[in-house]
Amino acid sequence: MAAVEAIILSGGFGTRLRSRLEGIPKPMVQVAGRPFLEILVDRLVDRGFERVILSVGYLANVIQDHFGGAWRGVPVEYVVEEEPLGTGGAIRKSMERIAASSAFVLNGDTWLDVDYAAMNALHQGSQATLTLALNHVSDMARFGGVELKNGNVVSFIGKGQSGAGWINGGVYILSSDFPWPENLPARFSFEADVLLPLLPSLKHAVHLTSGIFIDIGVPEDLDRAQAEFQRR
Repeated sequence: MAAVEAIILSGGFGTRLRSRLEGIPKPMVQVAGRPFLEILVDRLVDRGFERVILSVGYLANVIQDHFGGAWRGVPVEYVVEEEPLGTGGAIRKSMERIAASSAFVLNGDTWLDVDYAAMNALHQGSQATLTLALNHVSDMARFGGVELKNGNVVSFIGKGQSGAGWINGGVYILSSDFPWPENLPARFSFEADVLLPLLPSLKHAVHLTSGIFIDIGVPEDLDRAQAEFQRR
């Protein structure tokens, strides 16, 4: 895969996991004996990524001390939120630091089995400003769904509607010239304030997958991640 950069959003408080964190930020929770964020970064290194940017906030020093300035020979840089910026604010601030024409964006508390090389090829070939990974699940009630037409996202389905369908897998590629809406505050949600109003009209591409999707931000899925990575 061509050299690419990745931003990992790693500034969450982990309110729903507070009893299990014991003074560490949510992405550093132990999964199968290792910090979850380490598992994510290792996977990127294994797939040929050449630079990782960690967007950090709460207990940022724990993450910085663990990864340092490089991890397995790959440079690691940090964008520190002095105050919470939300997913959108964190992405926008981190995108100012990328050196390439585009960058992957991942959540530091979710795992999605996705083919990064195929997704990157799709993004470059389609000349989209945004490519997002959609994952097919047997029940989208907890996550909210995505409605597709002719390979494009046309609308979003709110949480609570049961049944099989496509969900946002939380893995994106943004081009450096991504058209951020004007008059956004410093803190905003990428999903609610950017994707929801803009995506149907935004030049975008969709990478479809049906791999394992785990959000470790809730205790039951953290337990599922423990079992999954112990098997691996």
